[in-house]
Amino acid sequence: MRCPYCNAENSKTLETRDSAENTTRRRKECTNCNKRYTTYEYLETVELMVRKKNGELQRFDLNKIIRGLQKACEKRPVTMTQINELSDHVRQDLMLKGASEITTEEIGDLIMKHLKKVDRIAYIRFASVYKQFEEPEDFRRVIMEVKKQ
Repeated sequence: MRCPYCNAENSKTLETRDSAENTTRRRKECTNCNKRYTTYEYLETVELMVRKKNGELQRFDLNKIIRGLQKACEKRPVTMTQINELSDHVRQDLMLKGASEITTEEIGDLIMKHLKKVDRIAYIRFASVYKQFEEPEDFRRVIMEVKKQ
């Protein structure tokens, strides 16, 4: 960053603060003219798009994941903090993929991977909706899978 006063390249950082979400405020001093100025760093994120089963493309919405988890965890000993942490893990895993477009299947698989560690009953509930169970055998198969672990 060049000094806005003398255009010199050398400066020292006097203070660093995290301000708004994904923003860092830095108070700097130019080592050439000794004037102070403030810079802001913003995390540049790629907007994540979700390809639905019908082919429609939508923006990624973390709140949809949270709502789905809340339904699956209803009347279970799972706190809202755990649900938020789980949804953050899913979002982080998706961002690590580095893709700008993901499928609902990828999201569902990640949710199930993390949910299984938190609550097995909530996992079965989520699986029944996500995998569109139609027969009692579908439940039996997932219950047997959960029992093995």
